[in-house]
Amino acid sequence: MTRTASVTPAAPVTAVTVVGLDAAGAPPHPALAPVLATAGLVVGAARHLAAVPVPAGADTVTLGPLAPALRRLAEAVDAGVPAVVLASGDPGLFGIVRRLRAAGLPLRVVPAVSSVAAAFARAGLPWDGAAVVTAHGRDPRAAVNACRALPLVAVLTAPGAGAAELGAGLIGWSRRLLVAEHLGTAAERIRAVTPEQAAAETWADPHVLLSLADPVPAGSAHADAAPADAVLERGAAGGMRADNQPAAAPAGGWALSEARYAHRDSMITKSEVRALVVARLRPRLGRLIWDIGAGSGSVGIECALLGAAVVAVEQDPEAVATIQANAAAHAVHVRLVAGRAPAALADLPEPDAVFVGGGGVDVLTAVVARRPERVVLTLAALDRVAPAVGLLRAAGYTVEGSQLSAARLADLPGGSIRLAATNPVVVLTGERP
Repeated sequence: MTRTASVTPAAPVTAVTVVGLDAAGAPPHPALAPVLATAGLVVGAARHLAAVPVPAGADTVTLGPLAPALRRLAEAVDAGVPAVVLASGDPGLFGIVRRLRAAGLPLRVVPAVSSVAAAFARAGLPWDGAAVVTAHGRDPRAAVNACRALPLVAVLTAPGAGAAELGAGLIGWSRRLLVAEHLGTAAERIRAVTPEQAAAETWADPHVLLSLADPVPAGSAHADAAPADAVLERGAAGGMRADNQPAAAPAGGWALSEARYAHRDSMITKSEVRALVVARLRPRLGRLIWDIGAGSGSVGIECALLGAAVVAVEQDPEAVATIQANAAAHAVHVRLVAGRAPAALADLPEPDAVFVGGGGVDVLTAVVARRPERVVLTLAALDRVAPAVGLLRAAGYTVEGSQLSAARLADLPGGSIRLAATNPVVVLTGERP
């Protein structure tokens, strides 16, 4: 006779319910009332706890440091006590859901309208092509660089990393900023400002910043005089992508043929060399790259196509016009500084990586003095290689180098094919430990 052991089903795990309170000021979600009615523990910021009818018998934890709240929530789950966490807007969008999941808590999430969605709604703008980033709890330079690189960016701000700081970082870029304060409250205020205006003011926390590309040249009288509605209308149409990939790799690829760029007398980084240079620069959303001696702008433009913010420095007026035309043709935003390095580098924001396509030892010396993470340079003259390597190593960089010598297919009369050599180029990469 076979005996079957009886199995007692495990008790269901009590999930923590995370409820978003509407950033647009709408009434709470209908699911909130029943979960609050049975809650034994309610966690939230002071303003959230004051905004809902917390049951008289429920314990509360006012959020400040998160560790005590996580401990109390874990104890509630273990004891089978229903717990509710109150948050702003959509708590899964750069919100508390990530931290609760990292703590291993079982969750049920009831989202509301996020502050980002509310800000775009107040402005009457579409945002399906926008990038959404946060400056809360992380280095704000990545958020600034996203705004420098892309035509439409929403930034969740934090004290010390808000509209004033972001505006200061965007001075010199053709951007208009929409700052939304106190969304969903009687004190709600939404203003369209220039980066200079944003940097000069004090803003209420928390607020949301929308950065919009402005085709009107920064600093012109017309740009500063434009009414807010006109600013938003121009910025909304300024090259926003419609493929749901605001910072993805370009569909047309990179290391493009020289024929894809206007250039003078073949003064352009060849595609084979450009492929390695761009790979060494590691462009992506949140990084700032300098392209010094930009020439046609091809290296900087391809970094911008890959999501990086780019400053192109060029002294030749004819080349400056060429870079502008090439950037427009590839629909990317590149800040152009017309001037001679190293003097032209003095007031530029700190780079993550630098490409030195032109200039001598004085330019490289000025670059390494700024301590970027990576420095990449191309050299055609062999007598310049050893001094450049020595300078980088003396500054504490680990140096790698290689010579690239490509031979391209070329047609011969009668249908034959030959190999046509391009000029050899040495590519040096310095990386700071």
